[in-house]
Formats: sequence, structure tokens, C-alpha cells
Amino acid sequence: MTANYSFRHLLRLSDDHGLFEHAEFGAARTEHGYCVDDVARGLVAIARERQPLPELKVQAHIYLRFLVAAQTRDGRSRNRMNAAGRWTDQPGLEDCWGRSLWALGSAAARMPALQDAALAAFNRGAKRRSPELHAMCFAGLGAAEVLAVDATNTMARQLLRSAAKAIAIPGNNTQWPWPETRLRYANAAIPQVLLLAGQLLDESRWLQAGLSMLRWLVDIETRDGHISVTPVGGWALGEPRPGFDQQPIEVATLADACRTAFDITNDVRWLHTIEACAAWFDGDNDVRIPMTDDAHSVGFDGLHAAGRNQNRGAESTLAMLSTFQQLQRIPVAS
Repeated sequence: MTANYSFRHLLRLSDDHGLFEHAEFGAARTEHGYCVDDVARGLVAIARERQPLPELKVQAHIYLRFLVAAQTRDGRSRNRMNAAGRWTDQPGLEDCWGRSLWALGSAAARMPALQDAALAAFNRGAKRRSPELHAMCFAGLGAAEVLAVDATNTMARQLLRSAAKAIAIPGNNTQWPWPETRLRYANAAIPQVLLLAGQLLDESRWLQAGLSMLRWLVDIETRDGHISVTPVGGWALGEPRPGFDQQPIEVATLADACRTAFDITNDVRWLHTIEACAAWFDGDNDVRIPMTDDAHSVGFDGLHAAGRNQNRGAESTLAMLSTFQQLQRIPVAS
């Protein structure tokens, strides 16, 4: 398994407005337009590149412009723009708000050329709070990005604390040590926020809870030695496994959280899970079929019992790229 990957397909889905959400096979479905969720994911991925290619730097400016335009003066965010460049929904505090803050925080922390504009938009959005747990977790990831390079940013500190507090720490139920009644989507972002809050805010109880929850999630989402993530419909005790359709975003979120756990604990077992996540894309999954191409340029849209969804949309492609970014960061000796 190689850690090489390519942004070629992502750039094919992008234009001067942003990033098209859907694809039919490998071609962008322009009629479905753009969404903040995917543009934010795209900016996070580019910000993670240590030496982004010139074309990625150009696209990062476009993505940032899109996210700033989506944001209202009071810090909420729209999500959807049509192909003509018109917003088609009302601003709110749903996942798009949280993902936008994640991307803005990442750009502010990692891309000097975008820092001022990204940080101004981050601070504007960070004044708000969402009633949705997952939205708060995504926003908390952005706050952690800012705090990692500027521990004095009060806005980011308060937002990360609010995100951690939004997570109901499970009790002593060893069968279900999870803050929700069922696993839903982007599950590993929940313990990841606790890990970051525990580290950056010096709260050992959050750190220990995050590690415990992530260990349990890795166990639940590992089957016969390979990754078998929660399906799109969610999962609770007593429901059959494996479940389908499995989404690449679940794999990428798990890889991200395990990288955070390794950075904090230096325990190489977390790196082994990242390797297993990358292997999921290369075919070590419940159906034994690759979910990416040989060049690691595309991500297929879902794993079904009978095979894979042949469409290669933005979310799935970015999930693949994110996972292989984490694989590339693993020390050779691990």
C-alpha cells in the first residue's frame, strides 16, 4: 500500500466558484451546484498539504472566498449555491456552519496567505453556538486548529470548551460508552474533539473520556481484522453487522481521530488503525473491492453488499485524500 495520492480528480470537480458536490461516474454533475460542506472539506485538505501545488493554492483562495460569501454578518452560514452562483437556502447553524469553521480555522492556522481573511471569518462564526452535536464538533475542530498556533485566542478557546461540553460523557455502561443512542455519521469527530479539548484546555477528564470512546469505536468498527464502518443509516446494539451502505467519510473521520490520539499518546496502535483505514480504500473491506483508483485520485461514493457506487463525488474523494494524507504522515519505522 502506497501513501501517494493525487488531487487531480478534485480539481476536475472544481471551478472558479467552488467545488461541485456530485459526480456521475467521474464527471461533475453541475446541475446540483455546490455546497459549503464539501468546499470546507476541500479547504481543510489543501491546508493540510505541507507544500501545496500552485493550482491547489489558487483553489484554496476560491474555496475561502466561497465560505466567506456563505457566511452572514451574524456568523451563521448558508450551505447551497446553484450552478449560476445564487444561494438557494437560508443561513443557519447546521453542519455547514461547523464545517465552515473547521476549514476557516485550518486555513488561518496553516496557510499564511489566507490567515487574515480566514481568521476574521472564523472569529465571526465562532460567536455562535449550534444545538446540533455534530455541528459543534466540527466547529470545535476548527477552534483546536486556531488554538494550536495561538493559545491566546479567546474566541477559539471558548468555542472548543463549548464543543466539549456539548458531549454528554458516557457513564459506566461498557456495552454502550457513547453519548448518543446510536452511532450516526462522522462518529469519530466526537471523541476527537474531547481529545483536543483535553489537551489544549488541560482537562484530563475530557482526554481520558475521548481515548476511551475512541478505543470502543475502533473495536466496533473493526471486523475480522479490517475496517467495517457504521453504515449510512447508523447502528445500535443488536443490529446486524456489517451494515451497508458504508460511506468513505466514516473511514476518514476515524483516521483523523486516530492521528490526534497518536499525537497525544505516542501509542503506535493508533497508527495501525490509520493504516487499516487506508487499506479499506485499497480493498481491505467487507466486500474486498477497492474504493479508490490506483493513483489514489478518486473516492467512490459508497460500499454496498454487491459492490461499490461507481460515482466519484466530492465528499468521497476528499475522504480518500484525507485518509491518505494521514497515512503519509506515519513514520516509516512504525
